[in-house]
Amino acid sequence: MNDAVPSRSLLFIGDSITDAGRREDPEHLGFGYVRLIAEHIAAHEPGSTVVNTGIGGDRVRDLVSRFDPDCLDHAPDVVTIYVGVNDTWRRYDSDDATSADDFEAEYRYLLDQLSAIRPGTPVILILPFVADIDEEKARYHEDLDEKVARVRDLAREFGHAIVDTEEILERAYADGHTPATIAEDGVHPSIAGHRLIADAWLQSYAEIDQHRG
Repeated sequence: MNDAVPSRSLLFIGDSITDAGRREDPEHLGFGYVRLIAEHIAAHEPGSTVVNTGIGGDRVRDLVSRFDPDCLDHAPDVVTIYVGVNDTWRRYDSDDATSADDFEAEYRYLLDQLSAIRPGTPVILILPFVADIDEEKARYHEDLDEKVARVRDLAREFGHAIVDTEEILERAYADGHTPATIAEDGVHPSIAGHRLIADAWLQSYAEIDQHRG
């Protein structure tokens, strides 16, 4: 009976959306989607742990530089990667663009490392998004959409699950949300936005368990 009880380490790495104030949180979970997931896991998998290593402002190149200590060294059983919006944002606020090819190459490095060092480990990729709160943020799609497409391609190539934030936004708007109620600044999710991401992640996680079973 006890052999069937999950006891896993679920690691989340990414930017400020994952970070969500984790360094001000005594439990180091932050106050966003990771905490919501951790609360669910605590109720339903008391033997499992959630580790949050998100850092605000990170781009994919930053994840590459810290992937060993902040991901692989934890020997996680499930890895979630959520990065990309800063690779677009810096183009517009700092004139410091990341090309789609460079973005893909650096993202591929993360997945190659997982394949080599943690083979068979389930990986969930959360697609970066921008909510079109104004014309400025709507312009971000000319850069971000190609990066999202590259993440989709990598997920198919590696056989990884995704949390499809584009579908999340579409459903949320159909339910009566506006861009601002999902992410007031167009990038950082509101409480509702974090809940929608957490719910979609939990669905992907459940599907991973079904496939493994």
